[in-house]
Amino acid sequence: MASPQTITNPRSGQRIIFRKTAEDTNGAFLEIEGFNPPSDEKEPEHIHPKQESSAEVLSGFLHFSIDGKIQIVGPGEKITIPAGVRHFFWNEGPLEAHSIQYFYPAGTMDRFLKSYFALAKAGKLNKNGLPPLLVVARLGLKHQNDIRLVKPPWLMQKILYLALAPAGKILGVPTEYE
Repeated sequence: MASPQTITNPRSGQRIIFRKTAEDTNGAFLEIEGFNPPSDEKEPEHIHPKQESSAEVLSGFLHFSIDGKIQIVGPGEKITIPAGVRHFFWNEGPLEAHSIQYFYPAGTMDRFLKSYFALAKAGKLNKNGLPPLLVVARLGLKHQNDIRLVKPPWLMQKILYLALAPAGKILGVPTEYE
């Protein structure tokens, strides 16, 4: 593996170090080290349709909304989220939270995270943490097996994405950002 890559989301202050990527593990899993400063910014509620995800908190506290229920995970504690369960997480503070997170299998989550953080860095996320609709359509289709928004229902999203993606392609909207 090459030296670990670090990316930062300036919207939330979250920093990720890729410890093991899909390429490193032959697709078996993705391992990231996360640093989440206290922030009111929350990621959009989503699911990983084919991936189990987990987080072990090393220091600080992370708040998880999992299927509508709030769980607080502190130092030495681990949480596992089964595939297909809606969730999001944040850090209410007062200290930075440090965690190790896994996705089984890796899928394309590393590439999605790089694109999402690049969009945040470029100032292309709205107040809800979402990029413009043509970008959502292109990314949504590319990463549909790894991450999906919860609302609207997936069938409606997919129909919309399939309708909009060709226009996005013609207009030069990429499917990856760095």
